[in-house]
Formats: sequence, structure tokens, C-alpha cells
Amino acid sequence: MRMPWRDRHGRLLPIKAVVLALAFVPGLVNAFWWWAGDLGGRPLTEMIHATGLWSVRFMLISLAITPFARMFDWSRLLLVRRMVGLTAMAYAILHLALYIADQKFKLLFVASEIVLRFYLTIGFAALLGLLALGVTSTDSAVRRLGRRWKQLHRLAYPIAVLGILHYFIQTKANVSEPVFVAGLYVWLMLWRPLPEAWKRPIATYAALSIVTGLATVGLEFAWYGIATSIDPWRVLLANQSIDFGLRPAHWAFVVAAAVAMLVPLRRLTIRRRSASGGATPGIPLRR
Repeated sequence: MRMPWRDRHGRLLPIKAVVLALAFVPGLVNAFWWWAGDLGGRPLTEMIHATGLWSVRFMLISLAITPFARMFDWSRLLLVRRMVGLTAMAYAILHLALYIADQKFKLLFVASEIVLRFYLTIGFAALLGLLALGVTSTDSAVRRLGRRWKQLHRLAYPIAVLGILHYFIQTKANVSEPVFVAGLYVWLMLWRPLPEAWKRPIATYAALSIVTGLATVGLEFAWYGIATSIDPWRVLLANQSIDFGLRPAHWAFVVAAAVAMLVPLRRLTIRRRSASGGATPGIPLRR
């Protein structure tokens, strides 16, 4: 069996080794905090929340790999797409396992809760989706499924929606972080359908930054207006000031704007390297 940090020829791939090591960091850090007594009076609950959060984060990272590989002409990022997706699945499995442990391993009770509680139902549906993608992520599955493999793995986008919605409902009142995550997801969804000719100009990324920030404001307004008793207009007005810190929409804009600034810097670096006769590392982009 080939080790995940090596290629088909058994050679070490540093990018895969680094990403594999980083995948363990959130779990190990939270486990250490639990051992050190830093997770408060309900450490198991905090671990459940942390593993669910990191599952959503790794889902978004996996969806961002292809856009980033293309934007930054860094095709070697594609080498870790499968690994990041499997990491999201692993944290989702751990999330469920910890919830079962929190319920004293009463499997029938857990099953009934999943059926009766909407946010648990959609969370479990997202987990099943991740499992389906995980078991079909092997090279043999890709060959066996052929064109159907790509169609199946496009389900990663609606699965991410279910995961983010589960995160919103579970978080209840203060949904700042789910709103921020949803804003980043909006950026990915805005980039994906753009015509190829539009994905090159820098102005496109500047426009995406603005639209992402505005869309995130809209998502936050809609959530507080539909799902809570908090006045959404007060939340909307809060986005007009940074006196009390940056709002989720501000952070989504900052991240999108940072990408918009990094794209030309990366292209300039590549042009300088090419002009000096240096090779640009990478592998052919297939999609």
C-alpha cells in the first residue's frame, strides 16, 4: 500500500507530508486542551463542537484547492485535494462518535434524535455524503466510475451547504463564524461558474471581493430575520461600523481582497522566474 505522503513511484512529496501533518494539528491541540482542563466544565461538548467546526473548515479548503491551483498557477495543490477531503470526512466521523459518547452510547436514542431534530438530520446527511465521497476517492474507484465519478464528486458543494446549515442551527444566536464561513463559500460559488476568460483579469477578483462582502451581509441579515428574534436591521447597521471590531462580512471581504491582491503578485513572481530561465513547478491541470 502506498503511503499518503509518497507518489506512485514511492518518492516523498513534501507538500503531501506537510498537509498530512497539519491535518492532525486541530485534533491534537483540542485533545491537549481537554487533557489540560482548558475546555471548561463540559469538555466533551466543546470537543464535539470543535471537530464539527474543523470538518466544515476542511470541506471549504478542499473546495478551494482547484480555484487556488488555477488562480495562482500552482497546480501541485491538486495533489492534496483528496487528502484534505478525507480529513474533512475523518473529523465529521469523530464529531458523530463524540456525540454518541456524550449520549452514553445509547445508539437508539442517538438515532431517534437524528430523525427528530432537523439540524442533526442535515448534519448526518452531510456525513453520509462525505462517506460516499471518501470511499469513492481511491484510484480504483475513479477508474471504475469513469465519468460518473466527477458527477458524484460534484455533490461536495451541496454537502458543504448541509454542513454549513448544520453549523448555523447548532450555533443558535451568535452565528458570526458560520456567517463568515458561508461568505467564503459564496466566494467559491461565485468563482466557479465564471467564463474562463473572466477568470484571468485582476478586476474580476476585486469585484468578487465586493460582491462576497455584500452577499455575506445579506446572509447574516436573512438568518437573523428568519431564524431568530433579533432585529436584523440592527445587525445590518452594525456592518456600517468597525468600532466594535470587524463583522463577518468585513472578514469575508478581507479574505477575498487578500486573494485579489495575491493573484497579481503570484503572476509577477512567475513572470520573473520565467524571464530568468527558472522552471515553474507544477503538474498539468485536469479540471
